[in-house]
Amino acid sequence: MSDEVQPGYVRVRLDLSYDGTDFHGWAKQAGGKRTVQGEIEDALRTVTRTRDTTYELTVAGRTDAGVHARGQVAHVDLPAELWAEHREKLLKRLAGRLSKDVRVWSLTEAPAGFNARFSAVWRRYAYRVTDNPGGVDPLLRNHVLWHDWPLDVAAMNEAAARLVGEHDFAAYCKRREGATTIRTLQELSLERGADGVVTAVVRADAFCHNMVRSLIGALLFVGDGHRGPEWPGKVLAAGVRDSAVHVVRPHGLTLEEVGYPADELLAARNKEARNKRSLPSAGCC
Repeated sequence: MSDEVQPGYVRVRLDLSYDGTDFHGWAKQAGGKRTVQGEIEDALRTVTRTRDTTYELTVAGRTDAGVHARGQVAHVDLPAELWAEHREKLLKRLAGRLSKDVRVWSLTEAPAGFNARFSAVWRRYAYRVTDNPGGVDPLLRNHVLWHDWPLDVAAMNEAAARLVGEHDFAAYCKRREGATTIRTLQELSLERGADGVVTAVVRADAFCHNMVRSLIGALLFVGDGHRGPEWPGKVLAAGVRDSAVHVVRPHGLTLEEVGYPADELLAARNKEARNKRSLPSAGCC
């Protein structure tokens, strides 16, 4: 699979954000369901007056229904003439066309070899939850989960530390045919803010389906005392789905940022990201 842009085209990077409450996820779906990808591609067709042509977006991370994004990245290949004609006014025109729950913040010509998905070296998510006995602040209800048991954040951090590193996260992922579940979890930490909301920061080179929400589900069981801090690590080592690990609701999850290497490292990263990974043979312990 090549990252070479076709002759006569320009690859454009989009930085964007959206409130996922009323979207059926990022990816276009059959049946006319509202999605972020579909909304932006439709807006692009309208403002560039190319109603009979779809310029397809490639995204850094496909978010599920109800999941939000503050720092999402995508790219699209546009004819050079079209880009030259519209580039100066395209951002403002998109702002006028798009619904208020999705915004494109910048449109820039991407460096050679850039691919929004395969060039990324990490994605950082935040999951927000409150254990306030009164529930969630009504102004935050679409972005914060309510957990009706008091949470011990120190115990959750102790459990989280045992999950960091390169592992097979099959126990925390929804399997997909032919896809690996090996990931490098670079950071997993939790902090309670002054408002009482607990924010979990989750950063990895990539995520498999339902991975973040499953990890948070396991940590909540530790935080409320139903399981000990060693339990999530034991689930990970078992390598199979545990019925006690709940996939928490999507509305507490936000894609905060996507990281990319220096321009001269893009091609090497693209190749590396497409290689199917395997773990070294396990030792005795």
